[in-house]
Amino acid sequence: MSWLLDLKLIQVFDFYLAATFVASTALRIRQYRAVLGLVAAFGGRWPHLLTLVKQHRSVFLTWGTVLPLVVSLGMLAMQMLASRLVWPHADLTLRTLLGAWPALTAVAACGVGMIAFDLWGILDVSEVDRAQLDKYFDQAEYWLRSWAAPVVRFFTLGWINPRRLVAKEVESALLGASAMLNWNLWWLACQAGLRLLFGLSLWLSWAWLG
Repeated sequence: MSWLLDLKLIQVFDFYLAATFVASTALRIRQYRAVLGLVAAFGGRWPHLLTLVKQHRSVFLTWGTVLPLVVSLGMLAMQMLASRLVWPHADLTLRTLLGAWPALTAVAACGVGMIAFDLWGILDVSEVDRAQLDKYFDQAEYWLRSWAAPVVRFFTLGWINPRRLVAKEVESALLGASAMLNWNLWWLACQAGLRLLFGLSLWLSWAWLG
């Protein structure tokens, strides 16, 4: 077990960041494939719906959706920069930590929180129901391009306007998607924050014990 005690924890943390990224991506391949398939099909299959969606593109372009991603990438880049360029000679082992209980307690607490949060994020992968979305988009596209929409509006004296109803549904769906995207990105920021705390506990322990 001496090899375990002599592991360089800062370098192991670099490997951990890369491994969790690969694992998370691998488990979400089906999800990414479904989303990319929808994006690729929009122009040819749902051109009228695409035009309508473009009118509400500002829903996604907010600081609430952009800032968390920037924060997440910045936090992870700091660790790689510190370990590879600024202090490549940093050497902190478990054997060293065992001799300093305050440092060991801080590293262990941050590590448990980080790993638990990462496992939750990696294993909690929702599925994208492509068939259901295709059906919904086909129906919306039909009412946007069909001659039946103005006819229905005429005979109901404007009380029922299918195209307006579709526009409201699209806007509501985009707002919901924007809120979900915003939550997911802030979740990523929390994940990056826990990783940053763990990284800081390692670096501060190294600076204190070195």
